[in-house]
Amino acid sequence: MRQASLARKTAETDISLTLNLDGRGQSEIDTGVGFLDHMLTLFAKHGHFDLTVTCRGDTNVDDHHSVEDIGIVLGEAFASALGDKRGIRRYGDTVIPMDEALILTAVDLSGRACLGCALEIPTEKIGTFDTELVEEFFEAFTRAAACSLHLRQLAGKNAHHIVEGAFKSFARTMREAVSLDPDAAGEIPSTKGVL
Repeated sequence: MRQASLARKTAETDISLTLNLDGRGQSEIDTGVGFLDHMLTLFAKHGHFDLTVTCRGDTNVDDHHSVEDIGIVLGEAFASALGDKRGIRRYGDTVIPMDEALILTAVDLSGRACLGCALEIPTEKIGTFDTELVEEFFEAFTRAAACSLHLRQLAGKNAHHIVEGAFKSFARTMREAVSLDPDAAGEIPSTKGVL
């Protein structure tokens, strides 16, 4: 079973997370950050990942620590659930339209962390959520999952549509990359023999 259950406790956050890569898109999300709850619910649904997340963070200060630390734990969960990555497709890419927004996402589960984020979110906030935290989340995920992740905004000017499109595209891209390749069953998808 390609699953992981992780916990991370610091002076700033207390997080529990479970992930099933071969799920049905079911989720129970309670991060203390409403907008992030919505994005992670979308991520689980569109990636067909079963995901539970609870976080108690110092949101009385701001949402930064919770958002970043959840990105870390989610990335660690993907790394753990994938193990040596034997038999996976490794690469994924998706273009998602979200009304006037158009988002391209590509990933390589390479074992090397690199984020290329070119989202031009036109507002500093969506409701009470600081939009600069979108890149913080993806940066934390990328480092912890040890993957190359690129997000490109091809069109769009509505902040909510851009971010929602990014999370949906990210979900579909990760779903493709972690899926098992029937033509490479049991193989490590690298000429080096390790990822």
